[in-house]
Amino acid sequence: MSTLRFKALETLPFKDFRKDNSVEIPAKLSELFCKNVFSEETMREYLTKEAFSSIMDAIKKGTKIQRHIADQVAVAMKDWAMSKGVTHYTHWFQPLTGTTAEKHDSFFTPIEGGRAIERFSGNMLIQQEPDASSFPNGGIRNTFEARGYTAWDPTSPAFIMGTTLCIPSIFISYTGETLDYKAPLLRALSAVDEAATNVMQYFDKNVTKVTPTLGWEQEYFLVDSALYQSRPDLVLTGKTLLGHSPAKGQQLDDHYFGSIPTRVMNFMKELEIECMKLGIPATTRHNEVAPNQFELAPMFEEVNVAVDHNSLLMDIMARVAHKHHFHILFHEKPFAGVNGSGKHNNWSLATDTGENLLSPGKNPKKNLQFLTFFVNTIKAVHEYADLLRASIASASNDHRLGANEAPPAIISVFIGSQLFSVLEELEKVTNGKLSPEEKTELKLNVVGKIPEILLDNTDRNRTSPFAFTGNKFEIRAVGSSANCAESMTVMNTIAAKQLNDFKKEVDTLIEGGLKKDEAIFNVLREYIKQSKSIMFEGDGYSDDWAKEAKKRGLNNLKTTPEALKQEMDKKFLDLYEEMGIFNHREVEARNEIKLEKYSTVIDIEARVLSDIARNHIIPSALNYQNRLIENVKGLKDIFGDKDFKPLAKEQMSLITDISENVSKIKLGVEGLIKAREAAKSVSNSQKQAEDYCNKVKPLFDGIREASDALEMMVDDELWPMTKYREMLFTK
Repeated sequence: MSTLRFKALETLPFKDFRKDNSVEIPAKLSELFCKNVFSEETMREYLTKEAFSSIMDAIKKGTKIQRHIADQVAVAMKDWAMSKGVTHYTHWFQPLTGTTAEKHDSFFTPIEGGRAIERFSGNMLIQQEPDASSFPNGGIRNTFEARGYTAWDPTSPAFIMGTTLCIPSIFISYTGETLDYKAPLLRALSAVDEAATNVMQYFDKNVTKVTPTLGWEQEYFLVDSALYQSRPDLVLTGKTLLGHSPAKGQQLDDHYFGSIPTRVMNFMKELEIECMKLGIPATTRHNEVAPNQFELAPMFEEVNVAVDHNSLLMDIMARVAHKHHFHILFHEKPFAGVNGSGKHNNWSLATDTGENLLSPGKNPKKNLQFLTFFVNTIKAVHEYADLLRASIASASNDHRLGANEAPPAIISVFIGSQLFSVLEELEKVTNGKLSPEEKTELKLNVVGKIPEILLDNTDRNRTSPFAFTGNKFEIRAVGSSANCAESMTVMNTIAAKQLNDFKKEVDTLIEGGLKKDEAIFNVLREYIKQSKSIMFEGDGYSDDWAKEAKKRGLNNLKTTPEALKQEMDKKFLDLYEEMGIFNHREVEARNEIKLEKYSTVIDIEARVLSDIARNHIIPSALNYQNRLIENVKGLKDIFGDKDFKPLAKEQMSLITDISENVSKIKLGVEGLIKAREAAKSVSNSQKQAEDYCNKVKPLFDGIREASDALEMMVDDELWPMTKYREMLFTK
């Protein structure tokens, strides 16, 4: 293996690194936008008026598409796709593996007389039957019940990848349970649309639809492909399991927003071209904090489309990176000692009249509308903080949360001191009817000043997992490798539930004799009081906050097993069922899948670490030790028994250190194997995950420490492994 790693490095000319793989960009990227998307403009060109109207009603109003319309759409899609050289189609979906999936079928159909035609019908468009037997199901079905169905999602546009027409779809089991990320997300989006639209009738009766929006920020690392292949731990686990730190990492903060390296710029150029063709509105690119870490961010989009675009982007990034001799890392913490990668989810609500409901207006009425959605969002997070925490839980994200670049596992809300003082003023509102003086004070001196407050005083708190940043809430705790759909399903579900509750309470007060504004102020006042414990403006990394959070009753769920245990709380199960997102069986199945994935990831890491330590580190260390022993023997032969000892003092010390560390690794690996086997024998998924967390993971540290000590000694033997961060830097 060591020889293979050195051979891999021989492919890299270290004097001038890779040759520039230059990319030419068209004069206007906008000319490429949606070139490979069955967009609204394309549909106008290819569809009949009847079919186009039906599709737009399905997108905007959620109406069903009739079978004969589906036939018309299918023919139009095929004609458009074939005009671009497409030969196959696939239902593109997002199973619970965390990646995307597709099964390609040809348009080719034999007919009588030894002839053939290209055929694509409404039935083919609407539904496919991929084999579901190998996808995670959490015990929903038996192994022999392999059938699963994919169903077309007309609210997300079809697109072309290579010579294949990709049709965004949901994925369900033969018995009807959801087996993907998209189906529950669509339900949550529908729920929050209905709830928010109902609340908006207090402020603007012209609003008939509210659409949640999402702007994600994708962080990632780029590693030269030859250097990536030299690291078996990177190849097999996506992260470096061992290796000493370089002299220079990110201490000087000179990479953040620095000049983008030429090789990386060429990668980014080609990536942006592909994004434009597929309708992904990528607008931002820059160096991130860690060496070789970068970020891409698009403009805000409707949540369902934004989630699809992020999943599609991650696939495109890997393909484009390969062409530029890079490998892309989405692991949340691929290297110890430098920042990890997140995927900040910026969430808001927009009306069909063009308003952002989390942006203040120019008058008190619009600001009361803003406060309504602002306070309800905070209340929703307060009530369901642990569910939001569970939605971002994974083995890889556990390494990142609470480090210098990511918020802690304690869910809190940051809104800024100025807005916090506004809420404190609202908290003083008189119970019941307001006096004329109070109404004037609220509307002019409290609510009326919100626009100027937000203009100059909004800020970001990097230590907050849920921060208000001017006209949106930023969920900073989502991991780089995660599917945005999971956190977005939770966010929109809890927002919908909270807005439904708010509407009921306000209507009750109005029926009791209060005017509309008075009723709204009264309910918001109570919500502010009830939610104050989750609002925090300080340093989320501090030990003092952990102690304070405990006093406030906020959970600090540091590990995935802890977080996923909370997910099965009856309160959350009932929430999902009430809102029509999941039934109890589906939640239990998904919880089982996540626990099993957690245990499997830790198990793989344990096995890889054991293999590298035994098969690479120890043999290299013993070879070096043998050379030291020969050196000591030579000194003894030359200088004699008495005089050689002072001269061989350092060598003798190294020989002893090597033996001690080899022994530590051997004992650590044996303990790790026993702990793994004990954990694997547990039938309860929650208990198994806890055992992997509490018994298997702690044994990593002893093996790593001894291995790192040996690596420092045998640098020349293992240099592709030991100097991993210097070698991974891009120039």
